[in-house]
Formats: sequence, structure tokens, C-alpha cells
Amino acid sequence: MKTKLGGVNALYPSLTVIVGALVEGRPNFIAVAHVGIMNHGSPQYISMGLGKSHYSNRGIKENGEFSVNLPPESLVAETDYVGIVSGKNVDKSTVFELFYGELPAAPMIKACPVNMECRLERIVDFPTHEVFVGEIVQTYADEEMLTGGKVDVTKVKPLLFDMASVKYYALGPPVAQCWNIGKSMKKK
Repeated sequence: MKTKLGGVNALYPSLTVIVGALVEGRPNFIAVAHVGIMNHGSPQYISMGLGKSHYSNRGIKENGEFSVNLPPESLVAETDYVGIVSGKNVDKSTVFELFYGELPAAPMIKACPVNMECRLERIVDFPTHEVFVGEIVQTYADEEMLTGGKVDVTKVKPLLFDMASVKYYALGPPVAQCWNIGKSMKKK
């Protein structure tokens, strides 16, 4: 028998990323687990939901640019840190070694094996959160994280966040090949 839970979001675990933005001219970072793919066409867009009180929101709005950095398991402490302290009170610009690509207001983290710089497309306003939609301008990846020229998640070892347990998890081994395993269900 199924138990009713109410309007609970049960889509966890979620990929954890670190969003970078310049706020008042200084790099700032925040850990975010509410990130989504908006489309697979060209250009490509992603979205992320941030509480309205977050310091990073100001920089994203002011500059119209931000970065999305995929931290590996080895950066769990740093990732958690930039998510639990506010840039209003703590200078997070020295937590990571940084680099910049094509967008001058999208600081990226060298230690993250995958980085995306994004141009703000729009903001969707909700009572407590703002959803930032950004166009991916450029993606950078460490060469050793690629297999066949594509990002290999088993090499990246991204962090996953679960709201129910409030814990970080790691990616496990593959279960099956997408767009293939379902063929076994076809009637003969």
C-alpha cells in the first residue's frame, strides 16, 4: 500500500554544483542542488533555483553572467562550506583557484573538472525563490574527464545531494544502457 506524503518533492538525489558570480566586483560562490536542463537544442539552457535572500543573486542580476561548476567528491568540504556561509559575511573569493573564459563576470573553479559559463536569459520569480535561466556560452572540461570527447560522469565523480537525509552521495556504477535496455520489452 502506498503512503500519502502530500506535495513533497521526491526527485532527490540531485546533482550538486557550485555557482559562481561576481558580486560587487568580487567572486562569490554558492552550492546549489536545484539545477535543471532546459533543452537539448542549440543554444542550450540550464536553470537553477536560489532563495531570494542569497547574496549571489545580486551579482547574477547585476552582471547577467554566472558559472556552473561540477565539484567532484573530493571537494565535498569546500562545496558544503560555500553553501553554508554567506558572501554577505564571508569572503569566498579565495576558497578556490579561479579562471575566466569568455564571460568576464563568470568566475570558474579550476579544481572542478567541468565548468560552464552562462549568460542570464531570464529570471522566473516565485514567492521565496528566483529561478535563473542561463544560456550555456561555453563548457570546459579537464581532458582526463573525457571519454570519446564527451564528459564521463564516472571520471568526474560528481556529488549528489539528498534533501530527505540531508547528505551527500556519490554516483554508483551504471545500471543499463539508455535507449537500449527497453528494447527487451518489445513484443516479438
